[in-house]
Amino acid sequence: MEHPPNADHYNTATNRSDPPLFERHLKAHRSLSNQGFVVTIAFTASALALPLVAFLGTFALWTLLPYLGAALAALWYFIRRNDHDGTLGEHIRIWPDLIAVHRQNPRSADQYWMANPYWVTTRLRKTKTVENYLTLKGQGREIELGAFLTAAERVTLDKEITAQLNACRQP
Repeated sequence: MEHPPNADHYNTATNRSDPPLFERHLKAHRSLSNQGFVVTIAFTASALALPLVAFLGTFALWTLLPYLGAALAALWYFIRRNDHDGTLGEHIRIWPDLIAVHRQNPRSADQYWMANPYWVTTRLRKTKTVENYLTLKGQGREIELGAFLTAAERVTLDKEITAQLNACRQP
């Protein structure tokens, strides 16, 4: 069995003089901007600090303060972690003799997949947990595409890729 391609194989195969017939950069939607992050943290800090005014000058203030600080720190951490996870993306390119997918993972190694488009098929199906689960199958593997896209966006992507694969099969 052939090993999955690494970055060197992928770069060698996709560094071509002819432009791809189809190319898509898929990125996760990032709804919270940096300004929104600042506003969220400031609002939360204010909302947590407001009830503390009643405890000024008491021992209870010093008892509550670490818990409220921990809650604010946890919110900060998890929003930033989600922001980092939003760097997830996929780069799909199709030539007449090659389809190449590069998945950029935020917390693990990047993944690469290549195959001959003549033998590649798309599969769009409904599962118990995901509506319109999209996969590409070829070269002995089946890979998921656009897990971070909406169900409607996956349907559109499936139509685009299927049309391009069918065009590649024409003599």
